[in-house]
Amino acid sequence: MTFSSFDSYPGLTIWHSRDLVNWRPRTAALTRNIGSVWAVSLDKHDGRYLLYIPVKASPRNDIYVIHADHIDGPWSEPISLGLHDHIDPCHAVGEDGSRWLFLSGGDRIRLADDGLSTVGPVEHVYDPWRYPDDWDVEGFSPEGPKIHRHGDWFYMITAVGGTAGPPTGHMVIVARSRSIHGPWVNDPGNPVVRTVSNDETWWSRGHASLVEGPDGSWWSVYHGYENGYWTLGRQVLLDPVRWTADGWFRMTGGDLSKPLPKPKGGEGGPHGQPLSDDFTRPLALGAHWNFFRPGPEEHARVRVDAGTLHLAGRGTAPVDSAPLLLTAGDQAYEFQCDVEIAPGGTAGLILFYDDKLYCGLGFDEKRFVTHQYGNERGRPANPHGRRMLIRIANTRHIVAIHTSGDGGATWRRFDRGMEVSGYHHNVRGGFLMLRPGLYAAGAGEARFRDFRFRAL
Repeated sequence: MTFSSFDSYPGLTIWHSRDLVNWRPRTAALTRNIGSVWAVSLDKHDGRYLLYIPVKASPRNDIYVIHADHIDGPWSEPISLGLHDHIDPCHAVGEDGSRWLFLSGGDRIRLADDGLSTVGPVEHVYDPWRYPDDWDVEGFSPEGPKIHRHGDWFYMITAVGGTAGPPTGHMVIVARSRSIHGPWVNDPGNPVVRTVSNDETWWSRGHASLVEGPDGSWWSVYHGYENGYWTLGRQVLLDPVRWTADGWFRMTGGDLSKPLPKPKGGEGGPHGQPLSDDFTRPLALGAHWNFFRPGPEEHARVRVDAGTLHLAGRGTAPVDSAPLLLTAGDQAYEFQCDVEIAPGGTAGLILFYDDKLYCGLGFDEKRFVTHQYGNERGRPANPHGRRMLIRIANTRHIVAIHTSGDGGATWRRFDRGMEVSGYHHNVRGGFLMLRPGLYAAGAGEARFRDFRFRAL
């Protein structure tokens, strides 16, 4: 499984599971910055893995394809398909062996036999089901098509209603056809998934795919926002599926607010990964850490040596320093690190949404640098010199910062508290999440030791 990585690179982390519940990262498929990566299609056809990648970029958006003979790579360089007006590709193979990319808006385009180029023009093949006018949604926005073949039918699963906006907006609709070429008939039970109340645990549920479990049971994977926590970004949800006697399917997990029996027959294993890092092993770029909007040679800025992360300074602040970030899914957590700067340098720890919306604390040799609302604000005196411990706690959007100049024996609370519940897509756009991380700016390199993360 993989999903949108947006401006984080290495991007498109490949996750692996044997039971659909416990997932571990394996590798990152996309190493070169080609723009902001949106909803992708990961497929295997004739022994080859393919990733179709929609990208928001300047001067033109595009859809790319990369391929590999093994899921762990090496993955090819991105190949442009020249599709500048669509997003959310889905690879599909017809009953006649023809290959297609289904696209946003109910459109599709033919693929060459190798899947690495297009043939002919984009064509419109489907008019999605439309919700009642009095529903609170963000916009119609038919997107995220997924084509599945089951029995004698092809099923097209589409998201409408807008990905964010009102919690009740995003939803899942279904149509089916006997042929990949249509006609597509909408499910009379649409929508098959929708958040119907702001009181539900999960908001804006949509962008669904179907997957068969290890025991032959069927499930749907889609994303949603946790109630009150847009800051955590869209999270992956698993919903059981029941096939009906008339050949449609229904999600049976309800609002997913209560525990569900997991799929049977699989092999359980470790889930996720430790977020702490003692920097005694090679830096797990892509699987653990990501740069935000890196330059072509960003990886040359960073190296790990004997328990120390060395990060060369870039820019002047988090806004232009391509910070190193990780993904945290907890409502409350704290992280800390031993940070040392070179003369003329600045470094620190941050909570980062994007280059216009972040907060945290940095320092130079003489002063602290307070980061708030995506700006550099107060600069009180720094009593610790060029090395200190910084600890940031994000407790359900209330942020507290502490520093220590004696290796953690004593801590001093920094005189600037923050509230970050508005650091999210519905305020700023971008579909991102608030992520903990670190940065180095200015002269020389910063040294980071013993990065610790714990949920609260």
